[in-house]
Amino acid sequence: MVPPMPLQPGLSAHLSLKVGPLDLATSLGSGVIEVLGTPRVVALCEQATVAATDGHLGSDQVSVGTRVELDHLRATAEGATVWARAELVAVDGRHLEFEVSATEGSDLIASGRIVRAVVDREKFIDRLAR
Repeated sequence: MVPPMPLQPGLSAHLSLKVGPLDLATSLGSGVIEVLGTPRVVALCEQATVAATDGHLGSDQVSVGTRVELDHLRATAEGATVWARAELVAVDGRHLEFEVSATEGSDLIASGRIVRAVVDREKFIDRLAR
């Protein structure tokens, strides 16, 4: 078994999304205008944080979201491509803090911070069953 690489500031990931009908505020219940919904922007940014730590957690570990602070700055139309970026900026024990952003072309459409906690997968799942 290959040991995981260490978690350290600077880890990052970029993910893209072509905005489709299921990504719209009207589909997500977060608005009445057919634009990219804020919940989908949050989810995309969270996906980027998970991707940034890929290969850096033990096989028995996962990270779970604990805090999201996100400013959704601009509307995005269906059919546009959005890029999310997450960079690990701080590691404090099992807590991981990321700076996140989302862009459409050169336009910043969202920015913020996401905190995740590294947990033991089995213990976490066992606690849910109680």
